[in-house]
Amino acid sequence: MTSYYYDPNMTGFTCYDEEEGLQSTREVFQHVFYSLILLLGVVGNGLMITVLLGRRRHLRITEIYLLHLALADLMLLFTFPFSMVESVTGWLFGEFLCKLIGLMKNLHILCGSFLLACIGFDRYLAIVHAVSSLQNRRQKTVHLTCVTLWVVCFAFTMPDFVFLTVKEDVTNASWLLCLYHNGIHAHNWVLTSRVLGHVCFFLPLAAMSYCYTAVVVTLFKSQKSQAKQGAIRLALVVTFVFCVCWLPYNITLLIQTLVDLQVITYESCRYRVLLEPVLEVTKSLGFSHSCLNPFLYAFIGVRFRNELKQLFYKLTCRTWRYSGPRFSDATTSNSTIHS
Repeated sequence: MTSYYYDPNMTGFTCYDEEEGLQSTREVFQHVFYSLILLLGVVGNGLMITVLLGRRRHLRITEIYLLHLALADLMLLFTFPFSMVESVTGWLFGEFLCKLIGLMKNLHILCGSFLLACIGFDRYLAIVHAVSSLQNRRQKTVHLTCVTLWVVCFAFTMPDFVFLTVKEDVTNASWLLCLYHNGIHAHNWVLTSRVLGHVCFFLPLAAMSYCYTAVVVTLFKSQKSQAKQGAIRLALVVTFVFCVCWLPYNITLLIQTLVDLQVITYESCRYRVLLEPVLEVTKSLGFSHSCLNPFLYAFIGVRFRNELKQLFYKLTCRTWRYSGPRFSDATTSNSTIHS
């Protein structure tokens, strides 16, 4: 679940020398990949928030979840520059930001997964139980659900704020790291947070799989219009992309947890040196989901495309004083979102 993890004490040998050969390659990969995610994520989520806030009084149920999801993704993207600087110069930002950045990363992972599940559940109610769910699918209920979700996830991540600290690297006293301090309580929390992270992945995944499967079955049984076929494709893509991005990381992290619990033991440095870069790569793949969400849930929708075009036309007119064609309100309101 977290980007900081506790390594069990290894007796008889150390692995620091064997890791040096991979360090520069990992840093280059991290900087290039994270910079790309940061650029796409800020642009995509920023545009989505701009469009949604432009009609905040007339948001649909799913769009309220999308707004909170975009905010959660931007919160994660905010932490990327700190991680990239740390990999080059060590941690330079003090203990408070160390605690805050770690808390924000874990808060995103918890909230993001459950917000995705809420979107799937809302579509399940809207399509499978279209009539009986009208009383439950109200804006006040959705806002209350989102606030409750943020509060609960924040409570679960508060121990990160307690146990994260800035310490000197054991191999270089001038190099500072942001990590969990030594101690049985910190170690127990790291293991607990990992288990919590697995639950917060597999539980929403199971909910999404069930909801979208029911949606696909319902749409197949009904009359197949072009819009319904698009909804089926979107449901399959959403579940598939979520699995591709986060399943490798959760499997790798589960192996790391088993190592920390000494269920699996190292016989040499070879396996530890292999596991850490795999964990880093799969974590980066999971983080890439934060820049894919806008394209999956919003920009493939007709309504969002029209509103984005209208926004760009307004910006162009202000910049160049050009009065080009605009989409009328009737066109926007009659368009449907397929996400």
